[in-house]
Amino acid sequence: MKNVLLLVHDDAGQEARLQAALDLTRCLSGHLTCLDVVQVPVLAGSEYYPDAELMLLQNAQKREEVNAGRIRARLQAEDVAWSWVDRTGFIASLLQESAALADIIVLNTSIADRMTPDMAQIVSDTVLKSGKPILAVPDDSRGIDFGGHVLAAWDGSRPAAQALRAAAPLLASAQGVTIIEMGEVSGELAEDAAAYLSRHGVRPRVEHLDEPEAGVAAGLLAEMDRRRPAFCIMGAYGHSRLRESLFGGITRIMLGEANVPLFLAH
Repeated sequence: MKNVLLLVHDDAGQEARLQAALDLTRCLSGHLTCLDVVQVPVLAGSEYYPDAELMLLQNAQKREEVNAGRIRARLQAEDVAWSWVDRTGFIASLLQESAALADIIVLNTSIADRMTPDMAQIVSDTVLKSGKPILAVPDDSRGIDFGGHVLAAWDGSRPAAQALRAAAPLLASAQGVTIIEMGEVSGELAEDAAAYLSRHGVRPRVEHLDEPEAGVAAGLLAEMDRRRPAFCIMGAYGHSRLRESLFGGITRIMLGEANVPLFLAH
């Protein structure tokens, strides 16, 4: 894992993404690719007012030019290798197109500012369609200590296994890793996951926890609050996204409420 893809876009989550991407790139001794996106505005009734949509696009381009200048100046002062790509379009589709030669993508879990793109939706689309792991950080996050303690949520599913495998290169520098299994699970056992990591030189601790009455999502959020890990590894959308949307799936809840970075894979 060497190639980090970062979304650059002038929104409330950008600083958190940038700091996380820099820390991640240093941890991996990797290369940071900055995808600077001018989001195409969607204006209701634009077929009747084409000039209005063009004006919005031009304003977005000017704003992003200023933003790009600030970010480039900061990157010049950082000790990481980086490159820059300018694109105009829709964020989710451009991320998927740009992910082909990326090993991991840095986004936000969500963004509080409702005037910015729906980041949780972008994460969902990207993790499902790109085939790449996502490091999603809260919009108030200011860096990640990859030498800290890491939490891995295990449910025996294929997405959970994929996330753990993808995160393995990051765990060698971690102070410790705890795999938690909450309630009854199907598929591979947490001990099997621990054995897998041990062959990568990582010796995780395994904990079996009872599922609280409020459900697995509430239990995981409580464990994150209690342990304050550097980040949490988990599979994304073990059930279909439609089912998660209808019945309140764990992934959707985590993206909306987690206060620590999430390492997600499907």
